[in-house]
Formats: sequence, structure tokens, C-alpha cells
Amino acid sequence: MVPGTSLKYRRVLLKLSGEVFAGKVGFGIEPEVVRELAREVKEVVEVGVELGIVVGGGNIFRARTDAGKVTERATADYMGMLASVLNALALQEALEAQGIETRVQSAIEMRAVSEPYIRRRAVRHLEKGRVVIFAAGTGNPFFTTDTAAALRAAEIDAEAILKGTTVDGIYERDPKLDPNAKLIPKLSYQEALSMGIKVMDATAISLSMETKIPLIVFDLRQTGNILRVLKGENIGSTICAL
Repeated sequence: MVPGTSLKYRRVLLKLSGEVFAGKVGFGIEPEVVRELAREVKEVVEVGVELGIVVGGGNIFRARTDAGKVTERATADYMGMLASVLNALALQEALEAQGIETRVQSAIEMRAVSEPYIRRRAVRHLEKGRVVIFAAGTGNPFFTTDTAAALRAAEIDAEAILKGTTVDGIYERDPKLDPNAKLIPKLSYQEALSMGIKVMDATAISLSMETKIPLIVFDLRQTGNILRVLKGENIGSTICAL
């Protein structure tokens, strides 16, 4: 495909939960899953999309469920941020093995393994065709990596936030509990907030509503779905201003 051909979005923020890295194992980093993800990202880069990626760390440590095992919630959140750096480095390694130039930027300074997060530098990397992987969330406790994704998307002037998950969109009810639940292809920010959907937290949705950046929730496990979203195909669910 010729770079830029038939693309709806040219600069996007891809949000990857930590669970994506674990694959079927459910914990840790599954190498083949990361390699397959790198191949998907390579297709995106080759058509000329400028791509930022925010990674979570839930496959290694989840602050919400494991917070009681440490002294306080803030400490647990910092541990989760550090876990996200491990995922960022694993993804960087897999991408560069595919010939994709990358930069990891961490909200918590770790100069031996990453750049500190600097907005102007991140934008410059994107303009040069590099994939920028944002790690360590916002660098602050009590904020999720979903919120970090909404924040980074606004800072880099992304045209959309792509939330890759293990489900194919947002349903009116939990499809695991109700097999007759219907997929909602498009809903407003206000509707998403009132429904209390779990796929993105309320702070992230509220920030996206303020910046008017659409949120697209889709099944990352289906090969080629990232590119399909970028081309504007109707897959998954979109949260936007109706």
C-alpha cells in the first residue's frame, strides 16, 4: 500500500493493556504475542501513520487488586508504573527486530533505558517516523494508564485513541453474562460515562470529551484490526461527540 493511501487517521495513540502482553498465559510477557504485535505495528508504520503507544503493566502488577499487599495505594501505583516500563522495553525490542525505529519515553526518569517524557521531543520523533512508546503512565499515582493515554493523545495532537482489548467493542450489557447483549457501534462521551463502562475509566473518557478526541475500542487479537481501524472500517465501538 502507498503510504497515506485511504487512511482516516494519520497520527494516533494506541493504548495497550498489560494483559495484551501476557497472551493466553495470563501473566508475564509472552514473546510470540509481542512479536505478532510488532508485525501489526510494522504494517501501520509502513503506510505512513505516526504512532504513539501507551502501555500498561497489569500483566506484571495490578495496583487496584494488589494494593492491599503493599504499604499504601500510592506505592502500588508506582510499582505498576515500573511494570509498564518492562512491557515498553519488550515491545521496543520486538519492533526494532522488525526494522522499526522506536523511542521509549518514561514519565519516571530512567536514563539508562529510556528518554524522559518531553512533549516536543515526542512530537519530533513522530514526525521522523519513529514509534514512540510512552511508559510509566502519567508519572503520578491514582491515575491509570487509560488516563495517561488520553493525556498523551492530547499532547501529541493525535486524531484518535485506539484501545486494543480482548473484546470486540462495547456492549449494552456484559456479553459474558448475557449472550444476547448487543454491540454498540457508536456512543457519545456522556453515554459512555453514564453507562459506567469498564473498558476505559471515567477520567480518560472525560478528558477525551474535553479534547474531542474519539476513542475506538476494538479486538486486538484479530490480525489486521489496527490497520482496519485506521482506514475507517466499521469495527469495534467508537466513543465520540455525536
